[in-house]
Amino acid sequence: MVPDRYDLYFATVATGAAALIGLLFVAISLREESIFGGKARAAGEALAIMAFIGLVNSFTVALLALIPDANAGIAAIVLAVVSIVGIMRMNNRLHIARNGLVLAISLAAYGAQAVYGVVLIAQPHAVGGLPSLAYILFVTLVVSLQRAWSLRRGQHLAGEPDDSRPAAPACAKGTGSAEQQ
Repeated sequence: MVPDRYDLYFATVATGAAALIGLLFVAISLREESIFGGKARAAGEALAIMAFIGLVNSFTVALLALIPDANAGIAAIVLAVVSIVGIMRMNNRLHIARNGLVLAISLAAYGAQAVYGVVLIAQPHAVGGLPSLAYILFVTLVVSLQRAWSLRRGQHLAGEPDDSRPAAPACAKGTGSAEQQ
């Protein structure tokens, strides 16, 4: 049972997450070929999937917390488990453990969300775990926004040549063609 004083917070989180999901789709559409297309790199797909998981998690938990007389702990546990399974499946399929720290932080955040969900179920009229759950939703929004921004900036393409830049000259400075020598 979520006290009325949290209604505005959860409504704001749900609204913000919904807007960010829409912006994530825009970011993906701007670089669709490099994220899900034939030339896609695993890093781009991973950024998109992890951002989407975080945003959907925040949106759904916040929205379900607004239902009168509903226990937000159930939503927190279910979405935490779904998020952890989704991240692990994506990590195993794409074999991208290049940033183990971010993976560990994401898994720890969803694990903590599950723990606070259990606290809310065990003590439905106490709000002990609610502030912590609220902070976790905030963190997942911020991390997901950072991932979406990384997609927009093309950070998943780091190390690849940018097709929009002019090609470098064929010969290096100081060397001339055969005609000049």
